[in-house]
Amino acid sequence: MTKLVAFNGSPRKNGNTSLVVEEIFKILEQNGIETELIQVGNKAVHGCTACGKCRVQLDRRCHIKNDLLNVCIEKMIDADGILLASPVYFGDITTETKALIDVAGYVTRGNGNLLARKVAAGVVVQRRAGDLHALNSMNNFFLINQMIVPGSSYWNIAMGKNPGDVKTDTEGMQTMRKLAENMAWLMKKLAR
Repeated sequence: MTKLVAFNGSPRKNGNTSLVVEEIFKILEQNGIETELIQVGNKAVHGCTACGKCRVQLDRRCHIKNDLLNVCIEKMIDADGILLASPVYFGDITTETKALIDVAGYVTRGNGNLLARKVAAGVVVQRRAGDLHALNSMNNFFLINQMIVPGSSYWNIAMGKNPGDVKTDTEGMQTMRKLAENMAWLMKKLAR
């Protein structure tokens, strides 16, 4: 079965970012894609220190105390699709999301480009600004890892400040549904 794993970089486990992921999951699951959500926000993770041990030992693991990120890396390797979700914090992704992409990128590139040709997309939730920069931070991770990034009807952005606000962002939620449709279509094509 085709599988997508998503990573919620918001420290609010049930906030607007998770609501966006839930909307995407509905469409993916309707299209026969298995989904899994991993909570990264508000977890003890550490960014890459460039120690290089992952590239010497070639065991697909980060060697600093990063147990959750090692689980995330394995989930990424095993999945056909990857979704990163983050609120905008000071014009960018959360520190937990940044730690995830830095560590996963360094480990997987150094162990044989293990994410190449996987379908990937990032989604962001913003209050007022910083959305495109945050989205580009995730896209940079996907593109340098040779991943395939589908588009949507607009940039993958939803607006909301208070919990639940994204549900009233009609265009943002429609963008998320279209993204999910495109991801499902592409994942099925690649699975043949």
